[in-house]
Amino acid sequence: MIRVGIAGIGFMGMVHYLTYQNLRGVEVAALCEQDRQRLAGDWRSIKGNFGPTGRRMDLKGVARYTDLKRMLADESIDMVDITLPPALHADIAVAALRAGKHVFCEKPMALSVSDCRRMAAAAKRADRLLMIGHVLPFFPEYAWALKTIRSGKFGRLLGGSFRRVISDPSWLPNYWSAEKVGGPMLDLHVHDAHFIRLLFGMPQAVVTQGRMRKNLAEFWHSQFDYGPRGPVVGATSGVINQQGRPFAHGFEIHLERATLAFEFAVVGKNGSYLCEPVQFGSDGRARRKQFSSSDPMDGFATELKEVVGCVRRNTRSDILDLRLAQDAIVLCHKQTESLRRRRSVKC
Repeated sequence: MIRVGIAGIGFMGMVHYLTYQNLRGVEVAALCEQDRQRLAGDWRSIKGNFGPTGRRMDLKGVARYTDLKRMLADESIDMVDITLPPALHADIAVAALRAGKHVFCEKPMALSVSDCRRMAAAAKRADRLLMIGHVLPFFPEYAWALKTIRSGKFGRLLGGSFRRVISDPSWLPNYWSAEKVGGPMLDLHVHDAHFIRLLFGMPQAVVTQGRMRKNLAEFWHSQFDYGPRGPVVGATSGVINQQGRPFAHGFEIHLERATLAFEFAVVGKNGSYLCEPVQFGSDGRARRKQFSSSDPMDGFATELKEVVGCVRRNTRSDILDLRLAQDAIVLCHKQTESLRRRRSVKC
C-alpha cells in the first residue's frame, strides 16, 4: 500500500484527495494545511471552474499537520502530493525529496526555469521520482489525439491549433501576481504548452500578440516557429472578464491523411461540446469519437493511477516527465517575452 501525504487543501488538493479514494493500492495517510477549518474537514469554501464543490469531509484516520516538516518526518509516507500555490512548488518539492519521499507536484512545475532545474537536481541526488501533474494528456479527447498521432496511421503530423480560455477566476487569491501564481500564462496556458511540446517538440522561436494586465499576459495568440519545413502550430489562450463562459478549450490537429478536432465550453453552469470529437478522413467522411465518460474527474483518475503505478514500479512516466514540464515553463516565458517586446523570440 502506497501512503500519500497531500500538501495543500485547495481545489486541486480536494480533487486529488477524492480521486485517491477510488484507486487501489494507495491511501491518503496525511494532510498538511494551515487553514485549520479545512484541516478539520470543512471544505465548503473550496471552489473551482469544473468538478465537485467543496463539502464537509470525514477525515477520521488521516494524520493532519500544519507544519510540513512534521509530515515529512513521518517515515511511513512514501509520496508527497504537492497541490500548493506555484510559488511554493520548488521549495516544498526539494524538501520532500531530501526527506526521501517520491514527489508528485501539480503544474506548473515552478514559476521560473531556475527553480525547475533545482527541483530536477534534487530528484537526481535523492534518487526519487519527481512527477509533474500535467493532466491534459489523460483527458479523453487529448488521450485520443495522442494515441492516434503516435499510431502513425494517418501519416506525418502537419500542425495544429489549440485554444484554452476562461473567465477571470476572481475567487483565486494572487492569480495576477507574477511572484505567487503567474497569471493565465503559467496557470492556464501551460497545459497547452506542455501538450504542444509533447506532440511537436521545442520550436525554434515564438511570436505572441495580445493584451497585458499587471505586466502579465491576459489574452493572446501565439505562433510557434518550427522552421520552413516544420509543422504549423498556434495557440490562443487567456482570460475574459465576462463570467457567463467560465471555461472553453479545444484543438484542431492536422495529419497528412486526417484532421482531429473538438471544442468544449461551459456556458453559464452547463458544459457541452460545441464540436464533438471528430476525425475528418481523406475519404470525405467525418467519424465522431464516442467516449465512455466526459467527466474531467476521470482524467485525474487516469493520471493518478499512472502516478501510483510509477511509484510502485519505480519507473518514470513519459507524460509526467520533468523535462517536458520544464520546457512548458520555458515556452510560457518565451511567449510572455515576445508579447512584451512585440517581436519574435528564439526558444
